[in-house]
Amino acid sequence: MDLSIALTFPSITTKPSPSHLLLSRPLFPSSSPGRSLLSTRNPSSSRHNHRTPRQRLRRRVSAAVDDDDGGFVLEDVPHLSDFLPNLPLYPNPLEKSQAYAIVKQTFVGQEDAVAQTVVVHKGSPRGVHFRRAGPREKVYFKPDEVRACVVTCGGLCPGINTVIREIVCGLNYMYGVDDILGIVGGYRGFYSKNTVKLTPKVVNDIHKRGGTSLLTSRGGHDTIKIVDSIQDRGINQVYIIGGDGTQKGAALIHEEVEKRGMKVAVAGIPKTIDNDIAVIDKSFGFDTAVEEAQRAINAAHVEVECVENGVGVVKLMGRYSGFIAMHATLASRDVDCCLIPESPFYLEGQGGLFQFIESRMKENGHVVIVIAEGAGQEFVAQSIHDVNQKDASGNRLLLDVGLWLSHKIKVWREKEVYPIYVPCDDIDPTYMIRAIPSNASDNIYCTLLAQSAVHGAMAGYTGFTVGPVNGKHAYIPIAVSDPSRALSLP
Repeated sequence: MDLSIALTFPSITTKPSPSHLLLSRPLFPSSSPGRSLLSTRNPSSSRHNHRTPRQRLRRRVSAAVDDDDGGFVLEDVPHLSDFLPNLPLYPNPLEKSQAYAIVKQTFVGQEDAVAQTVVVHKGSPRGVHFRRAGPREKVYFKPDEVRACVVTCGGLCPGINTVIREIVCGLNYMYGVDDILGIVGGYRGFYSKNTVKLTPKVVNDIHKRGGTSLLTSRGGHDTIKIVDSIQDRGINQVYIIGGDGTQKGAALIHEEVEKRGMKVAVAGIPKTIDNDIAVIDKSFGFDTAVEEAQRAINAAHVEVECVENGVGVVKLMGRYSGFIAMHATLASRDVDCCLIPESPFYLEGQGGLFQFIESRMKENGHVVIVIAEGAGQEFVAQSIHDVNQKDASGNRLLLDVGLWLSHKIKVWREKEVYPIYVPCDDIDPTYMIRAIPSNASDNIYCTLLAQSAVHGAMAGYTGFTVGPVNGKHAYIPIAVSDPSRALSLP
């Protein structure tokens, strides 16, 4: 974990790692500390203006390949100066902060980048890099001119309140920002509800509670109404906490803001309990989810140990990936079989699940099965002739694979000589896990994510998400972080 980003004042800060990558040529012209060389095209150019923001982002990224520099590629993030030239720069207030008095290098260097791939071969290209997160020497906002807002969207996840708290405390303690608004009830709160004022005192202990103090909802994204609200309220920094659908909405907000020429920084903090966000090492709340999932596994193990021929089925989160199921299985050591979306399975015949249960039953007298909610969905759909349905966020509504699997095991065993007992049919701790506060590890991680977002917005970056890449926090274009990832299987 990259602790070079300062924790909230008055926490002790650590010296930035000297091992960060130094590029062989500057990424920035000396006259504009916040902008890439790739962004120095004339923004008034008609050819430039006829491109959409997403096209311009792709153009910047593709142009960032430097064959003379060993194949270095910079996945750059948008900057306010890309479409608002001649913005004034201001000294970073952290320069005079007592919390940084003992730190030799207060600011992240403008040439610092984070490599996406750390294992390379001799002679291979240097590959894709991202801008390193952290405070910059110059900022594009005066603290007394900032009006920031925070919104949470989508499902619950451990750590949301910690992220809210640290955004507020980071803006206030580090940069002296006092005007911070909370958008209530997700995206639709921008245009249908009143805001709440957020201060360090208001958010002081919300990290000790699960859920989100700002409420949340799925759907409700109306780009025009949202940006109208941002403009009418005089908001110039927007912090959006949410999953893949939410971040797609954040990208649309950024594009509309750029289209209108507004000085508004849009920063995303990616949230998914499934840990399936591309590029970043892990998502916040994941460690807490794995820890809590083991309680359900332990309960299932106790149940099946106490009966003859017992089978316990535990269904865990994992719509498209089995990270929680796999990590909880490895940590528990009590699981006999783990079923995940990335690895297809079948029930009957040679090498099928039923055969495995039979052999393990003869060996141990009981079986514990962990299944991710997205595994085996094709079998469940066939059995009930279900059609694909989606929720308000555009996610496919999953069928109850745990209940289906328990039923199939019961039907199969009814044909056998001796009965098999499924003590609880299936254990589904999903809502217990989603609603708990984050543990110590996730609290620290949420702090770093929140403060990375604050540093990035103050430095003028926009249309980005934050997260650790190989242990170093970086700024990542929303378009790059959008695709979901899955477990890599041999």
